[in-house]
Amino acid sequence: MPYQKLAALTFDDGPNPDVTVPLLDILLEARIPASFFLVGENITPLTVPVIERAAKQGCEICNHSFSHPDMTGLTPDEIRREVSVTSERIRQITGTAPRFFRPPYIAVSEEMFGLIPMPFIAGFGCDDFDPEVRTAERITRTMAQLRDGAVILLHDAKGNQQTVDAVRALIPMIRAEGYEFVTVSELFSRKQITPRSHIVYSYAEQTTMYAETE
Repeated sequence: MPYQKLAALTFDDGPNPDVTVPLLDILLEARIPASFFLVGENITPLTVPVIERAAKQGCEICNHSFSHPDMTGLTPDEIRREVSVTSERIRQITGTAPRFFRPPYIAVSEEMFGLIPMPFIAGFGCDDFDPEVRTAERITRTMAQLRDGAVILLHDAKGNQQTVDAVRALIPMIRAEGYEFVTVSELFSRKQITPRSHIVYSYAEQTTMYAETE
């Protein structure tokens, strides 16, 4: 069946070898890319090979701040440092500076829009950072929010085996609905959309600051 719709699978809060590596195994077997939004302080000698592998597999490496604070309460210098240090660490490893930023807690301010020179990405999440949201519920919530051009927001933080299990099930389910998996960059490119400032994107065609609720 030819793909007619696009979705970007994304992961926050890594890299973490115990979770990110099994996810990369699943992506490799399925022959699909994803986009990983890294927390800078998690980029260590132990995780550098994980990042290198993700990039080699065709995944996109993006910025999720250095220490995952609520950045709306930071000074301008603190905001710049949270982003610039993480971007530089990513550039040193992959050879390419990240193109997209996901604000921690999806908390944004006018000041952040002015200081951070990257499009802001949110996504349709399933609260998979909460261990009480079980694997089956993560699958159900993700599928319920699926739409053409969607950014799917999941987490590869330490101990998040339930998301590994959910992704293993979700990939064939989403494909069966006629979707092709792409990186965030590919999503906007294929949709012929240039991301705009003051939008926190959960899907490519979004025109409001946040995605409209159903």
